Amino acid sequence: MPRFCIEMAYDGSAFCGWQVQPTMPSVQQLMQDSLGMLLHEPIEVTGCGRTDTGVHAAYYVMHFDAMSPVDTEDLLIRLNRFLKSNVRIYSVQAVDSGFHARFDAVQREYRYYIALQKSPFFSQYSWFLPINADVDDLNRVSAVLYEYSDFTSFSKLHGNAKTNICHIKLAQWQQHDDILVFTIRADRFLRNMVRAVVGTLVEVAKGRVDEAGFRSIIEAKNRCESGQSVPAHGLFLTDVVYPENLFSRAPKQPVLPLGF
Repeated sequence: MPRFCIEMAYDGSAFCGWQVQPTMPSVQQLMQDSLGMLLHEPIEVTGCGRTDTGVHAAYYVMHFDAMSPVDTEDLLIRLNRFLKSNVRIYSVQAVDSGFHARFDAVQREYRYYIALQKSPFFSQYSWFLPINADVDDLNRVSAVLYEYSDFTSFSKLHGNAKTNICHIKLAQWQQHDDILVFTIRADRFLRNMVRAVVGTLVEVAKGRVDEAGFRSIIEAKNRCESGQSVPAHGLFLTDVVYPENLFSRAPKQPVLPLGF
């Protein structure tokens, strides 16, 4: 059965997350219903990972199989016309039948946005937190993440992950005027991990946790030791990396929230 890959973006505000839920709107259900209607057959889609309720994706990858012939260019146009403005399709491509949107991904990147000043234009896509952050100090402490691989302390309690081992490739803070951005890249992430990491690093920014304390939190392997999860609406999945030649990446780079 032919397999197809879709690159897309979505505003997570109106969704309970990626995964299908019995009584709540999900991105997965929306894509299955939309593709099924346009292709006139039942469609099941598989995503590159789960995003929680309210989390956004500036770049997301999914795959599906179809029994009937698919004109990918025509389907791209029709999907973008059919879907509401909170979802954009970047590309639809035929891929090898063995391609898997989740298992073939080798890295994922998230960005978290904190608004240091109140703004009516950023409120939907950033967390308003009026703090005086020392970016250099935040980056120094964040670099500790490179030294560890067991992130149980940042994993959702009673989660069903088979392992809490992740390898962090990038953990960096940047400030753009009144917006503070945390970028984190890894081979995989645990459920709720990014929001818990940011919540703990916010405690560093507030002067409540130092580098030694941050290490102790990681080494405790206990979610109760780390900071609270920050609000979901400031979090974006911004990149998913695959080995070369699995599919052709859309020529236009995804537009990042707030311009960076």
